[in-house]
Amino acid sequence: MQHKQHRPLIPWLRKPQQKPTVPSPPYPSDDGHSPPSTKLKSQTPNPKTRLPSWKHLPRRLPYWLLGLGVATLVALAFRPTPIAVDLGQVQRGQLQVTVDAEGKTRVQNRFTIAAPVAGRLARIGLDPGDPVQPGAIVARIDPLPLTTKVEETQAHLRELRAQLAGVETQRPKSAALAQAQAQVRAAIATQQQAEARLADAKATLAQAIRDRKRAQDLEVAGAQTRKVREDAELAATQRQQELEVANKQVQGAISTVAAAQKAFSVLKAEQQDPDYLLDVYRAQISSTESTLVNLADEARRTVVRAPVGGNVFRVMQESARFISAGEPLLELGDAKQLELVIDVLSTDAVKVKPGATIQIDHWGGPHPLQARVRYVEPSAFTEVSALGVEEQRVNVIADFISPPLSLGDGYRVEARIVVWEDKDTLKVPLSALFRCENQKWCTFVAEQGKAQRRQVVISQRSQLEAAVKKGLKVGEQVILHPTEQIEANQRIHSRS
Repeated sequence: MQHKQHRPLIPWLRKPQQKPTVPSPPYPSDDGHSPPSTKLKSQTPNPKTRLPSWKHLPRRLPYWLLGLGVATLVALAFRPTPIAVDLGQVQRGQLQVTVDAEGKTRVQNRFTIAAPVAGRLARIGLDPGDPVQPGAIVARIDPLPLTTKVEETQAHLRELRAQLAGVETQRPKSAALAQAQAQVRAAIATQQQAEARLADAKATLAQAIRDRKRAQDLEVAGAQTRKVREDAELAATQRQQELEVANKQVQGAISTVAAAQKAFSVLKAEQQDPDYLLDVYRAQISSTESTLVNLADEARRTVVRAPVGGNVFRVMQESARFISAGEPLLELGDAKQLELVIDVLSTDAVKVKPGATIQIDHWGGPHPLQARVRYVEPSAFTEVSALGVEEQRVNVIADFISPPLSLGDGYRVEARIVVWEDKDTLKVPLSALFRCENQKWCTFVAEQGKAQRRQVVISQRSQLEAAVKKGLKVGEQVILHPTEQIEANQRIHSRS
């Protein structure tokens, strides 16, 4: 069996073969006659003189070109498609770091006028927004009840003065004091006599006891009879009873002296009682006179006047009715003297310093307003957010710079408090940054159509931009909002 000779897959790798030299075909001239015969020449063309004819090219060249085109198409088909991205530019310029929060306007000096006294209030004829001059009458209270109290207090004052004048009639007489003193002396004398009898009884008892002892000893010795001993014992017993009687008499005399002295002290106290009554009545008179002065002042204050000039903010009591002292009637204030109250999170309040600039937007006017922080309140308060989370918030108080007349009390505004600012800093869009290893910041930089990952160092950042300290240069383009599909050396193209 004969084996066929395998042809190489690529035609130009075959070994070139020598072809016989054939004469060139005659080329007809323009007039149709053949040129004169010439000598046979070699078929090898001279590139300097004439281009080769298409008949001299390999017959498989079109297939080679077709295969090359197909391979190119296949390579392009399997080549990764560039990802469309949004690009931002690193540039230098102004950067502000702000604390954004909602606030409201507030009148700096608000006055709540309350009823100075209790009584029947007349109808207040003022309406919210009405201008009020300093010292103008804003309310009236019926003074009749106070007038009645003034008259009652005056009558009580006259009564106290009359009682003060009759205090001397309540003093005890001097004869009663002398008699009580004499009774004290007599009781003391009786006590002394009883004490003398007691001493005598004690001596007599001691002698009786000695006699009884002697009689007992003689009876034992047989020198004396039994009757003598018994008489001595009876005498001793009698002397003991006499001593007890004398002791009781002394105790009675002492009680009599104490009673007489107490009676005398009571009379002396009654003699001094009018002095105490004098002090009591004088104190009551002084208190009544003070009450009378206070009632007279309250009677004058039934006419309520405005302490300052301004506008009426609110009228709490419009109709006539009985009111108590201290009940609020209306609010006054100067609507032109406004301040700004912004409640921020306590973590943001520590960044706000007095004198910081505030940009005010969405207040209703065509242009933003400016304010300046006056102070940050030292105490925080708890507030529940819209999501139901308890937050510690702090009020930041600021003053307007040229406030418009259209703003009023309690108006809502959106404020941006500047906590850091640099007019010439290298900045990058915040959306181009993401966290990478060790919680550091990274970004993708567009270089020659590819994404190159780069680590950067930032110092400050706002809601839209961040200040770059290291890692980027001015004019470089970074990928905004990078997704997980973007990796290092990934081919990209701008979406815009």
